[in-house]
Amino acid sequence: MSTTVARRGEGPQTRHVAFGNPDRSRPFVSSVVFVLTLLALPLSALGEDDQSVAVLRRMGKAFASIAEKASPAVVGIRATRVVRADSPSRDYSYGDPSPFGQDFFDYFFRKRTPRRYQAPEPKEKEKEVVQGSGFIVAADGFILTNNHLVGEADDIAVQLGDGRKLTAKIVGADPETDVAVVRIAAENLPYVELANSDVLEVGEWVIAIGNPFGLSHTVTAGIVSAKGRQGMGVSYYEDFIQTDAAINLGNSGGPLLNLDGKAVGINTALIGPGGNIGIGLAIPISIAKTVYEQLKESGKVVRGYLGVDIDNLETGMGEFFGTQNGKGAIVLKVLDDSAAAKAGIKADDIIVELEGQPIATANDLMNRVAMRKPGSKIDVVVLREGKRKNITVTLDKRPPQDEVGAVSGATKAPDALGLSVQTLTRGLAERLGYEGLSGVVVADVESGSLADEAGIEPEMLIVEVNREAVRNVKQYNQALAKAKQKGKVLLRVRSEESTKLLLITLPQK
Repeated sequence: MSTTVARRGEGPQTRHVAFGNPDRSRPFVSSVVFVLTLLALPLSALGEDDQSVAVLRRMGKAFASIAEKASPAVVGIRATRVVRADSPSRDYSYGDPSPFGQDFFDYFFRKRTPRRYQAPEPKEKEKEVVQGSGFIVAADGFILTNNHLVGEADDIAVQLGDGRKLTAKIVGADPETDVAVVRIAAENLPYVELANSDVLEVGEWVIAIGNPFGLSHTVTAGIVSAKGRQGMGVSYYEDFIQTDAAINLGNSGGPLLNLDGKAVGINTALIGPGGNIGIGLAIPISIAKTVYEQLKESGKVVRGYLGVDIDNLETGMGEFFGTQNGKGAIVLKVLDDSAAAKAGIKADDIIVELEGQPIATANDLMNRVAMRKPGSKIDVVVLREGKRKNITVTLDKRPPQDEVGAVSGATKAPDALGLSVQTLTRGLAERLGYEGLSGVVVADVESGSLADEAGIEPEMLIVEVNREAVRNVKQYNQALAKAKQKGKVLLRVRSEESTKLLLITLPQK
């Protein structure tokens, strides 16, 4: 027998193989085994590919099934409000200090505000129309959506999945969580069931459905990227689910669904320059459900109130209070005749548990207390001089935002400039006239301090430190620490009337 082979740089040659000689046949047998092995490999790989494709097909079918089941309950919302055409323009010439640096009502929809907006010729009134999403949560027409979409609207139109267009009425809206409930006059509607978002885990698959840019019933998928996002300046009570499921303008108010097709969140915000970059935020259903039930029952939300000023434990601070893990909310002040005072909570107590669940931050405590009704009894655990103490508190009714006084998140004591500051929240922005901005609000100015001499006053808004945008207290403190090394600090400060640049020289030790 002869075979023909080709070598690099040479032509074909003939090689003879003798089958009768065992020694000479071994290379041939080895070659056959080798060739058969090579032939088997692609078959094995092909089998694995088939299995992978099958898994992907099943996943695709799962997404399709969820979309088919939930989409009929997702609605488009078109909200109209009447505004003054000659209202003061906003100055964005310094750049937006955060992704939410425009009027929140405008940001998430199709209308965009230019950085230097000039109002048109004065008119008495004009209509402003925005588009978003919502989802039916009861067969008799109750719909969950966002306050920033419908809270200020005069007329609300809802388009159902079957094409019907109906007028909706506001049942109630809660600016402090950005949750709103509207209702349409219809029966036997498809609806989305509400899941328990507390058991949602980072890494789980989630699906967003909404009407981005007016494109009805757009479905996107991703994972839960993080939980408990706070300090975003979107609302007063923040505990956002972060997801990389694509969320764009107009998705706001739509559902974030788990693989059971149940709502785990309300899509609310996106972080980025105006389009999806894989960071979207959703209000957990655990918060939205509590608000929904109260709005449905009475049209308003009442919240429990401890009556304490609280803050986070900064790194290294815990050892002074008998704890090493740095978790919990430290009580800075107990208000007279408050629920906390009556229960025996004291200044410098560290609240580490509520109803058997650990408290990680001051914001965590504030959110969880606020989700309980006045008159509720809650069990808390405090660390007092390093020892655990169990205390039962009967909650008061939380006063209106502008009567609360000191706000959680303010610095514990005046800083190097003589300032106490707090993160600007949506509620504060509305009250102080800083809608569409972010930064830290001056809560107090120490008499005779550097800040006092520079003319800084309470309720001013600091948006930059040494030309670095600051969005919350943590960023402000970090920027101020850098400024100390330079020996001077340049602040961009806003008031209702104007914007100022203030240069302050810091004393050298």
